[in-house]
Amino acid sequence: MLSGRRLDLLDPSPLDIEISDIAHGLARVARWNGQTRGDHAFSVAQHCLVVEEIFRRCNTSCSADALQMTLLHDAPEYVIGDMISPFKSVVGGGYKAVEQRLEAAIHLRFGLPPHASRDLKALIKKADTIAAFFEATELAGFSVTEARKFFGQPRGIARDMLPITPMPALEAQQRFLDRFHGIETERGLGNQVTKAVKSTKGTP
Repeated sequence: MLSGRRLDLLDPSPLDIEISDIAHGLARVARWNGQTRGDHAFSVAQHCLVVEEIFRRCNTSCSADALQMTLLHDAPEYVIGDMISPFKSVVGGGYKAVEQRLEAAIHLRFGLPPHASRDLKALIKKADTIAAFFEATELAGFSVTEARKFFGQPRGIARDMLPITPMPALEAQQRFLDRFHGIETERGLGNQVTKAVKSTKGTP
């Protein structure tokens, strides 16, 4: 990695994960195999920002931990790239196993559970599917009818709510980093409140 870290794909260590490497890599991995409109590729980093925006709007009472896991939901792709779904099904379980090990290492590096709960995964997947609808229709050449068939019709979310115009890699990288650190600040404040509440228990 550019940070100097060496990451073992078969046994990734949280100690070898750096957010700078994640942001750099994701900002240079193209969604939709690069088959999108615009002067720039639509990067996985930008996709993560879109999904986190949708998730936050749809789940207004969610925790900062949930927001961070949403932002990082495709973080393993900074190492293994973004495979289109049909190819993932051909590759089979080996790809998924590597992806899950990387996800666990990334989450643990930032003090998160190794994997999201089943309920949280379902909510992230819903936001991801809504993002895919808008990416498909705005960028990837799908008709609205085709997109509805594959992804359903989004409700409560409009295109103008989302940062979906493809960004230069450096901008996507910086915005991903900024959002990550913003959520980390929220997580820190939340932890301080939790500790304060615990310290007052039993006090007359």
